[in-house]
Amino acid sequence: MASIAPISQQIWDMKYRFRAPDGSDMERSIEDTWRRIARALAEPEKDPAHWEEEFFRALEDYKFLPAGRIV
Repeated sequence: MASIAPISQQIWDMKYRFRAPDGSDMERSIEDTWRRIARALAEPEKDPAHWEEEFFRALEDYKFLPAGRIV
C-alpha cells in the first residue's frame, strides 16, 4: 500500500470507512474499502468474481479515485 498523509487517513476514517449501526469499524483498512466498492461494482456483471478483481486492481494504490459520493 502506498504511504498516505495523516489527513488522508483521518478523512477516510471520518467519511468513507464503513461502520456498523453501533458505530464499530467494519473496515480495517483502505484496502477493505476498495474491496467493498469493487464487490458492489461487480455485482451486476455476468462474472462478478472476475470483475471484482478487475475493479479492485483499478482502485488499489489510488490508481483510480471515484468521487466521494460513489465511495
